[in-house]
Amino acid sequence: MRDLGRRLAKLLRAGDLVMLSGELGAGKTTLTRGLGEGLGVRGAVTSPTFVIARVHPSLGDGPPLVHVDAYRLGGGLDEMEDLDLDVSLPDSVIVVEWGEGKVEELTEDRLHLRIDRATGGTGAAGATTDTSATDATEDDVRRVTLTGLGARWSTADLNSLAA
Repeated sequence: MRDLGRRLAKLLRAGDLVMLSGELGAGKTTLTRGLGEGLGVRGAVTSPTFVIARVHPSLGDGPPLVHVDAYRLGGGLDEMEDLDLDVSLPDSVIVVEWGEGKVEELTEDRLHLRIDRATGGTGAAGATTDTSATDATEDDVRRVTLTGLGARWSTADLNSLAA
């Protein structure tokens, strides 16, 4: 998952919203660590579950990474308004774990990654790109379905992320 995050970082730019979904322990934060490494940001990327959001400034010329965990937030964008994501979005890459039904109103252009532990299923039909990441044991296998929405992602080569 970390390697996938590093590869994905090469496609990201300021103004991108990335939504991550999947069960607890699926690898959302691990993928975000890889994004942080690939984007060259400061600070260890850890789960922001209790602080809700963390900003990781760029160590170079790239955009900062705003990492949000919306797990504890029950409402939609109104409840997240205090985070000022709409203000941060143009200049940052924003990654939101558990953001479904909460942040879609920020922009029509977003990338949604669904992370599932592979259990012999075939994955989601109709997704833009489906890639699997394999580690040492069968329990470490993940199926990642990427769906790009909006003009920003209509020409992006998400197939380049397949391992």
